[in-house]
Amino acid sequence: MKPSIPKGTRDFSPTEVANRTYIMNTIKTAFETFGFQPIETPSFENSSTLMGKYGEEGDRLIFKILNSGDFLKKADQKLLSEKESIKVTSQISEKALRYDLTVPFARYVVQHQNEITFPFKRYQVQPVWRADRPQKGRFREFFQCDADVVGSKSLWQEVEFVQLYDSVFSKLGLAGTTIKMNNRKILSGIAEVIGAQDKLIDFTVALDKLDKIGQEKVEAEMLSKGITEEAIQKVQPLFSFEGSNSDKLNSLENMLSTSEEGKSGVEELRFVINSISELGLQTANLEIDVTLARGLNYYTGAIFEVAAPEGVKMGSIGGGGRYDDLTGIFGLKDVSGVGISFGLDRIYLVLEELELFKSVDLPKPKVVFLNFDASTDVVKMKAIKSLRENNVKSEFYPDLAVSNKAQKRQWKYVTNREIEFVVSKVENDVFTLKNMTSGEQLECSLSELVNQLKA
Repeated sequence: MKPSIPKGTRDFSPTEVANRTYIMNTIKTAFETFGFQPIETPSFENSSTLMGKYGEEGDRLIFKILNSGDFLKKADQKLLSEKESIKVTSQISEKALRYDLTVPFARYVVQHQNEITFPFKRYQVQPVWRADRPQKGRFREFFQCDADVVGSKSLWQEVEFVQLYDSVFSKLGLAGTTIKMNNRKILSGIAEVIGAQDKLIDFTVALDKLDKIGQEKVEAEMLSKGITEEAIQKVQPLFSFEGSNSDKLNSLENMLSTSEEGKSGVEELRFVINSISELGLQTANLEIDVTLARGLNYYTGAIFEVAAPEGVKMGSIGGGGRYDDLTGIFGLKDVSGVGISFGLDRIYLVLEELELFKSVDLPKPKVVFLNFDASTDVVKMKAIKSLRENNVKSEFYPDLAVSNKAQKRQWKYVTNREIEFVVSKVENDVFTLKNMTSGEQLECSLSELVNQLKA
């Protein structure tokens, strides 16, 4: 049987790993420039930590891990015989793969609250898993690159996250990304104004799908969730909300004049928009999108989503928001948080499509010692040891060439890997060094060889 891997997962070649490392290093450097510190959390959490934090749709996409040993022994036999899979899950699975990095981070903050200096700025670059339907840019195993601040309610944090997005995408050469922004309080205000306060989650989950499934299907979903025709009619202006950010803010202010929460959301959004207008962005665009909800239960204020440059067909390449109540579900009250995430895998696909990986070099040695004479192997290995101690990447071709064909194979290896220097021969502790770019060849002692390759 031919070996395979699960759908929604991938193998990565050396070139792909080098390109991914380039993206991650760019993001990590920006995180640290903005004052964030790294942490890591386990790949799996207790199910109780994750379940109920992402809404009904999110819970369905969490990968559950079966208990060790005879996991069916303690299961309710009646539920098993009736095939009540949802009810029996909690009896046979106590752990789950993490769905994102934000909820585990909230758990981390609560668990380590006495060791943390607030406001705490953390970043995290690790894989997450979702039992989603695989498609372009959507995988079941993928990396997230998150940055969060907890312990500060200041809107300057939101301003800095807009700048952070702009900084990273500018460094990656992704000019023209659009940072879409909304505020959950605005969505709550709209639900209040149209008389659908009790359907806020259903309303926002449906509205968030507007750019994916279109207005007609969004309206149908709202109706199926019990939102009235009258309420949907009142929300019609949102489906074609146009104009500058200033125009949109003014329209929202008028629409939400009877909602205190809605007006608060407009003012928060206005502060961020005006601050960014004063500070300026390098290459990104900041745009208000009132349909943006991201469908997650824990956002309470600002909501972010980043779209790739125009012309690139790709889902969001980043997103996040403020979650004032998240740590409260783990017992730590009144700790406000805000954070964003970079979608590494989607960013990779965008950079690949736009051919922006040309400058990324595959890791390789600077010099390769060819193996044509076994009697000098120890001398070569001693030289390689000295070079590595001087931080010169060096490699010894392991198999002895006993024929002309075998020697050609070694030269082909050097050519295919684009090696800059080759030591082809050693005689009486004199090394023959060839520059593969210029063709120049010289003979040198070990100290001269080290100096030559360090230069």
